[in-house]
Amino acid sequence: MKTVSAVIFAALFAVGSVEAFAPSSTRSSVVVGSKCSTSTSSPIILSSTVDDKTEVRDYFNTEGFSRWNKIYSESDEVNKVQLDIRTGHAQTIQKILNWIDDDGNIKGKSVCDCGCGVGSLAIPLAQMGAKITASDISDSMSKEAARRAKELGIRGAKFYTSDLESVKGKYNTVTCVDVAIHYPTDKMSEMIGHLCSISTDRVIFSFAPKTWYYVGLKKIGEFFPGPSKTTRAYLHEETAVRKALQDAGFEIAREEMTGTNFYFSRLLEAKRVKK
Repeated sequence: MKTVSAVIFAALFAVGSVEAFAPSSTRSSVVVGSKCSTSTSSPIILSSTVDDKTEVRDYFNTEGFSRWNKIYSESDEVNKVQLDIRTGHAQTIQKILNWIDDDGNIKGKSVCDCGCGVGSLAIPLAQMGAKITASDISDSMSKEAARRAKELGIRGAKFYTSDLESVKGKYNTVTCVDVAIHYPTDKMSEMIGHLCSISTDRVIFSFAPKTWYYVGLKKIGEFFPGPSKTTRAYLHEETAVRKALQDAGFEIAREEMTGTNFYFSRLLEAKRVKK
């Protein structure tokens, strides 16, 4: 029973990035290659459920960090389901990198990776020459991302602990990959609107699509409670996501769908409509 629960509820969706929910009162940062770290308050808050924030933050700072850090690494300490998720998430990341490589103009451009996890996307983008600012709800995750970047000799990339609502500034590209699974449906438009508000050119966004098949699998998983069911999971109507991007002044430029046995993620690239 535990295996079924893990497969349907925890392993069905790749939760590589969990930045969407976090306490809004703290914000810490580490600049790779720098001796300084900073801490400031974060006043911007979207109305959301505190219980969701607490669950996600606590999980990915403790048991969740240990589990997902292994999944997003080359560790052999993973089961077949976790290995499948690793494969699916890696495919999504590679599709983004292929888009950016095809464009051939990322060097020197600013990228804000909201929900960076252990740096699966932020680190290769930094290696491609992008100016990286990356955040995650989990202090453990953001510090691990900074550690990995430093180990690879990356300097100047900034990794910090923050909620999505507290991310400020203007960036050429804003990415948010596999974070929406933790974001309530009724807050999706606000979440996408905020991501778009800090992007000058492009938003790259992924989410678990709400289809009859995925909804059915999720409902089956709810019959088998177990230790893997640690955080809530939200599926989202693709039409609603596309409308939120359009309402924010963006249009879809490219799209992909990644589906393995236990990982399902719709990937959209939206570019700001020039007036």
